[in-house]
Amino acid sequence: MLSTRVWLTSEISEGVGTSIAAFTGPAHRIYPKFARFGLLDTMTVTKWEPPFRCDVIHTGKILKGTGTFRLEPTGANSCTFYWSETIDIHRALFLLGAPFLWVGVRISLARFRRLVAN
Repeated sequence: MLSTRVWLTSEISEGVGTSIAAFTGPAHRIYPKFARFGLLDTMTVTKWEPPFRCDVIHTGKILKGTGTFRLEPTGANSCTFYWSETIDIHRALFLLGAPFLWVGVRISLARFRRLVAN
């Protein structure tokens, strides 16, 4: 994701129970310095079916909810990537961040598309 630093926060690095943190913000490279200028998203894997599915629960102070990342084969060397999130966040925070979120996700998905198209 655009302007995001991600790191492992659990001793296990694969499967149910794995936890990660993702900090998104303009100073993501030097987190935790200037942490107030971004959003820390903590997640734990709740379902793990490699290579086709990974479900997470968002466990942060501000961002809570669930997410699913799923691959569906469409041919011998192709698949469709599905990403869904159900987020529980205060309406005012959502409205404040929505324009940045929309732009960030669009740029990130365009970069992802170019990466996997080759």
